[in-house]
Amino acid sequence: MLLRQLEYLSALAREGHFGRAAAACHVSQPALSAGIRKLETELGVQIVQRGHRFQGFTPEGKQVLLWAHRIIAEQERLRHELRSMRGGLSDRLRIGAIPTALTVAPLLTTSLHQRHPLVTFSFESMTSREIVRRLNEFDIDIGMTYVDGEPLGAVRVVPLYRERYLLLTQCHSEFARRDVVSWEETASVPLCLLPPSMQNRRIIDGCFADVGVTVDPVVESDTVSALYAHVDLMGLSSIIPHAWLHRFGVPNGTRVVPLPRPARSFQVGLVLADREPEPMLARALLDTAHQLDIEYELDKTMHRYLRDSVGDT
Repeated sequence: MLLRQLEYLSALAREGHFGRAAAACHVSQPALSAGIRKLETELGVQIVQRGHRFQGFTPEGKQVLLWAHRIIAEQERLRHELRSMRGGLSDRLRIGAIPTALTVAPLLTTSLHQRHPLVTFSFESMTSREIVRRLNEFDIDIGMTYVDGEPLGAVRVVPLYRERYLLLTQCHSEFARRDVVSWEETASVPLCLLPPSMQNRRIIDGCFADVGVTVDPVVESDTVSALYAHVDLMGLSSIIPHAWLHRFGVPNGTRVVPLPRPARSFQVGLVLADREPEPMLARALLDTAHQLDIEYELDKTMHRYLRDSVGDT
């Protein structure tokens, strides 16, 4: 079994097409097909379901694919560690993050990059469930997600901060001058929220359910910028985690008003697959997280915006 054959298999899973997989591997399509057939012969199982076009993997093929991802990832990890031994940490750290945590990520990556200037970063916005799946498939190195909510499986966890919720609303709204607004009252205003596929939305729906109400948002979007744009242009309100204030602040013409702490609050943190040895870049990000007080920074920003809102009244 050659590593190249496993790379063919991984490319086919990623591209879903023999021709595109061959192009990604810089070989001809016949060469890629021959490599996969040779792998099937060596293992004594059919890996690919064939027809006029690629039709997926057999059950045995899916198991081989998991091992292919693991072996390729281990090879990359070895290369990274050898390069680091020669000249310090380098290469790309692949991070998957829920949208509510993306605004916090620069606090970590900026500090890490100052220590290791050769490190680069790749971010993808994902659901919490997708983060766990992609970690297990070696598609990302580390995730930023809720760490004490829905089951995460076999991962290591480093909590960063506990989420607070605020009503972002227009200055002229009936709740803009309040010190606090209840969840029941919030349900009465036109809202734009993340979609139910996002755990943050499921948490917020649970907060409403705890007080016996439900909401039907005017707008749902899986991007923070789109929610802010609809608050600004459409005159809607939104329920935002306090971490968003760190990057997006409070747009002109709006105010933030605290919501009561829910019966159960949730922590956002870093997660990585529970296996040894740890990827060196992921370990470096964990070390950076231990040296920073993310929760203090976010709380400080939130209280500053709340003071500004009071000062404008």
